[in-house]
Amino acid sequence: MTRFGLLPFVISLGIASIASAQTTGFGNAQDVKAPVEVTADSLQVDQQTGLAVFSGNVLIGQGGMRLSADRVTVTYSSDSRDRISALKAEGNVTLASGSDAAEAKTADYDVESGNVVLRGDVLLTQGQNVLAGETVTVNLATGSASAAGRVRSVLQPGGN
Repeated sequence: MTRFGLLPFVISLGIASIASAQTTGFGNAQDVKAPVEVTADSLQVDQQTGLAVFSGNVLIGQGGMRLSADRVTVTYSSDSRDRISALKAEGNVTLASGSDAAEAKTADYDVESGNVVLRGDVLLTQGQNVLAGETVTVNLATGSASAAGRVRSVLQPGGN
């Protein structure tokens, strides 16, 4: 595959994997067949390591889902370069869908397990409900979550 041949995999396969997994546990249902748009100030692709790095004002959008960060690294599976194994978003990470939002310093997404680990001053909001902690792990397939590191939660009675 040429140097530029890897880019379509990043956009169409890798980012679509994020949105596909997120439909069950975050925000409203997403159209995973909707076009994916990635904008960034730069992109570096290293076929030897299987990494693609978007950096500088990264914005990934598909349907109503938005992920923004200073830098997003896409790691391909060691056994198949056409399959994404993980994504790491770093710096000013924001994930939003409808009225649901998450903010953190970093987010690690393990595609196989469906787990997203948000670290560093994590703030999750769903409507008027708020969850904060140093580390929050969300399983996108089940919608379950756990928080650690001086956890704080504000729940609105009778609300969402």
